[in-house]
Amino acid sequence: MKALYAQQSSSGEEMTFVFQERENLAASRAHDVKVQVRACALSQLDTELLSEVKLEKELVPVGREISGVVLEVGSKVTFFQPDDEVVGILPLDSEESGVCEVILVHEHYLVHKPQKLCWAEAAGTLRDGLRAYTALHYLAQVSPGTSVLVLDGASPFGTIAIQLAQHRGAKVISTAHSLEDKQYLERLRPAGARVMDVSHGKIDVAESCLEETGGLGVDIVLDAGVRLYSAEDEPASKCQLLPHKHDIITLLGVGGRWITTERNLQLDPPDSYSLFLKGATVSFLNDEVWNLSSVQQGKYLAILEDIMEKLSNGIFRPQLDEPIPLYEAKVTMEIVQKNQARKKQVIQF
Repeated sequence: MKALYAQQSSSGEEMTFVFQERENLAASRAHDVKVQVRACALSQLDTELLSEVKLEKELVPVGREISGVVLEVGSKVTFFQPDDEVVGILPLDSEESGVCEVILVHEHYLVHKPQKLCWAEAAGTLRDGLRAYTALHYLAQVSPGTSVLVLDGASPFGTIAIQLAQHRGAKVISTAHSLEDKQYLERLRPAGARVMDVSHGKIDVAESCLEETGGLGVDIVLDAGVRLYSAEDEPASKCQLLPHKHDIITLLGVGGRWITTERNLQLDPPDSYSLFLKGATVSFLNDEVWNLSSVQQGKYLAILEDIMEKLSNGIFRPQLDEPIPLYEAKVTMEIVQKNQARKKQVIQF
């Protein structure tokens, strides 16, 4: 049985992906569930976070969002039985690679999959659904009538965030990074999100948002990263279509909430003073917190169940690529790690 792992080169440069022959699975512990994997979604490996929480190792398992069928259960497992269809996200410290035919998972990381959902769709929506819930419910407390700006709305995460915000009755504004993205967002159902195409550089995001909200500003901003410096000083890897942090602060309304994925965000005293005057808050979106602490385990599983229910009811329609066969997993993961995939990549067994 083969499984996919990431290998960091000794110089710490580019990561390579390798298939390793798996020995037979260890005897399952009392709370373990043996799952035959049917689909596994691929996400970027956060090497910086793994290093920070001391989880660096020579071979890092790849693929954590899985869907599959239960083969066996441990003696103390109460939630599942053989032949149940399940989905889940493997924890950050998991020794198991999701890109493998059979794996062992603790029962507290799995929930039931509605039968009418296809494997790839279930696995491909989990992570972005969790991020959208964390941002909009737990960090921003979205409610009917609030205005929400979703940057890069055609990304897999942006798509789910727009659909969740609209389902909650929010008024959504979104940016598109290309004409193709703009057309995709305008075709999303339910319609109603105002889409700004920033690809030609002629649209001032802050000005457009203030105009859209009658000068009041936006209640909630979900960024996809921001520029911290002037264009000349910004690293080449940083997308020039991202707004500057000053634009975000300008377009925030009174009591606004800025949910950022920019882990190295720097706020200078004038920035902080502007936020203070507006009574606005900045929150960092790190969806790994759910699994780094077991305190919120029940809430975490409830979110996963709700994501599956919304997917099953057609409220979520994820931005997925065609399912990929196992033999293309290595090449696909290289593309995902370099952040070159615009749609969610899912390996189907």
